[in-house]
Amino acid sequence: MKSIFTHLRCTAAAVTIGLGMTIQAQAATWDMPTPYPDATFHTQNIAQFAKDIEDATGGELTIKLHTAGSLYKHPEIKNAVRGGQVPIGEFFISLIGNENPVFAADSQPFLATNYDDAKKLWDAQKPIVADLLDKQGLMPLFSVPWPPQGLYTRKEIKTVDDLKGIKFRAYNPTLEKFANLIGGAPTQVEVPDLPQAFTTGRVEAMITSPSTGANSKAWDFVTHYTDIQAWLPKNIVVVNKKAFRKLDSKIQEAVLVAAASAEKRGWEMSKEETAAKTAIMKDNGMIIVQPSAELMKGLQEIGKAMLVDWQESAGAEGEALLKAYNQ
Repeated sequence: MKSIFTHLRCTAAAVTIGLGMTIQAQAATWDMPTPYPDATFHTQNIAQFAKDIEDATGGELTIKLHTAGSLYKHPEIKNAVRGGQVPIGEFFISLIGNENPVFAADSQPFLATNYDDAKKLWDAQKPIVADLLDKQGLMPLFSVPWPPQGLYTRKEIKTVDDLKGIKFRAYNPTLEKFANLIGGAPTQVEVPDLPQAFTTGRVEAMITSPSTGANSKAWDFVTHYTDIQAWLPKNIVVVNKKAFRKLDSKIQEAVLVAAASAEKRGWEMSKEETAAKTAIMKDNGMIIVQPSAELMKGLQEIGKAMLVDWQESAGAEGEALLKAYNQ
């Protein structure tokens, strides 16, 4: 009898250990690089996305954020996910516009300049982006726009001619082309390096969102913010398809549900961000300027010319995107 009880205890212990090992084997931690600091609303939204997944899966999937380019620099993130170095990451979609012009559709100057139009553009852009990323072993989870982009300078800009010769921050191929067309000198600078770049004279002007302006304390290195509302570019969060397929089906569903919530929440956060961050810049002494009619006319003419060039380079995919957008 004693031997039977001993055998049962050993069996129970073995089962318990086995279950523990199974649970431990199922639990996973995903490293996730993001390019922006913790204070950025995109990063805060992703932090909530990660928490939602951990809560929904009971800790079976945990996402560890590596913010501000601390794990991979911004231009490296997409390929790090594609190559399987990390299973998930965030990047600025139009940063990869050189791969295919469709990726840069949301950064075309003055194509979509408000949230309703930006949403229409994403609805038209998303299926094409998803197909292009699918061919690279990637799957988009969600995308969130930045607030409308404004112009940051050290002086008042009344016409396009006032921008000639200025060293201009260009964070993607589209903005590099834009800087060239206005007669500026484009220079690529990532967000964490902005204060030093302006202080050293590496750049003298930039087009970016009120979020980036306020978070980088732009009042320390520029004086004027001109609200040109040029475009609403987006960030995207993508996952490596092989890594996603390895997840249990219930965990996959939890990731997709959290992603849908993050996209909806992120768009609302972006809208709230616009007014709040513009007010912060004003409170810190920046001069908030409504653009002159002459400046806007010149900028919009450049935008129209760039859209024609973009459509030609984007081919049938670009034509289909614009047709869906304009319906």
